[in-house]
Amino acid sequence: MPATTPLPLLTADCADCFALCCVALPFAASADFATDKPAGRPCAHLRQDFRCGIHDGLRPAGFTGCTVYDCFGAGQRVSQRTFAGRDWRGDADTARAMFAAFPVVRHLHELLWYLAEALTLPPAEPLHADLRRAMAATDRLAAGTPEELRALDLAAHRAEVNALLLRTSELVRAEAGGRRGERGRERNRGRGRGRTGTRARDHRGADLIGAQLKGADLRGANLRGTLLIAADLRSADLTRADLIGADLRDARLHGADLTGAFFLTQAQLNAAQGDAATRVPDTLTRPAHWPAG
Repeated sequence: MPATTPLPLLTADCADCFALCCVALPFAASADFATDKPAGRPCAHLRQDFRCGIHDGLRPAGFTGCTVYDCFGAGQRVSQRTFAGRDWRGDADTARAMFAAFPVVRHLHELLWYLAEALTLPPAEPLHADLRRAMAATDRLAAGTPEELRALDLAAHRAEVNALLLRTSELVRAEAGGRRGERGRERNRGRGRGRTGTRARDHRGADLIGAQLKGADLRGANLRGTLLIAADLRSADLTRADLIGADLRDARLHGADLTGAFFLTQAQLNAAQGDAATRVPDTLTRPAHWPAG
């Protein structure tokens, strides 16, 4: 996690949360979840102490989606601050209000995560004052009452913050492009473009599901919202790539270089496949399910 991020705020602490992700959110039977569950209904595996009854066996039980989910600390904020430690059991009105507030605060906390990371990126220094103001404004919104959270125009606020994050991305990726120089051009010379055109740097929102990108030079690439599900990114160079919102489920990152990749979250990394040779950013942790050798 970025050093400037307030750790107790943006790191999930399940011990201080009333298992909101296990109750408030819906999930559908799929490769990520073994069963269907509507929003507002507790998961069948949720215990009375708000702990998961199969936590250590979620993946083999078919609940991979649970292992990669991250609330960015929204769960404990809603549980302990927005609702002052009142849980949802036994009070239908509290439950409805809490379940409505949780996804809003979760979105705001994700924005706080990106803003905090942006403040650690030296090329974005000209924007640091704006980033700090946006971070303070987002935190104030996340501290709102249940009524204020319900009335919040989240889409409008996200659009404002995203414009700032996009400017940050342009500055960071421009520096990465400048550093490629002749060495980068030589590296690309004669290389096939494959399905994506690996020489191109802008793949925003592209459908690259299952794409063959082994060894691709994606330094400084714009991969915002790109669908990279099950893509072959083995030994690809993703240094200084913008990965905000990229879908990396089952992407093969074995031997890939993610050094300096930004706006990459732990949840995205956990959803991908990798190995001991995968180089991950210092701010993130190598997933425990990746083979060690």
